[in-house]
Amino acid sequence: MTAAQNTAFQAGSGFTPATLLTGIASVVLVLAFVWVIWVLLGTFRAWQNGQVVLFDVVWSALRASIVLMVLGFYLR
Repeated sequence: MTAAQNTAFQAGSGFTPATLLTGIASVVLVLAFVWVIWVLLGTFRAWQNGQVVLFDVVWSALRASIVLMVLGFYLR
């Protein structure tokens, strides 16, 4: 964005575009962490009830970790 566009954006919204991008990235990462916790707890409960084997728990944790790493890389 040009300096004039930045000034107009800040005048209209009250904050800079960089602040908005940081806020959006923060919300996405928080939602991703909540999703990971939900997936891991669900898989762990299924494992406790004997519905899945330990390999499925480990595989779910690995996939969720990969998603967090990719999102962390792109949202940094």
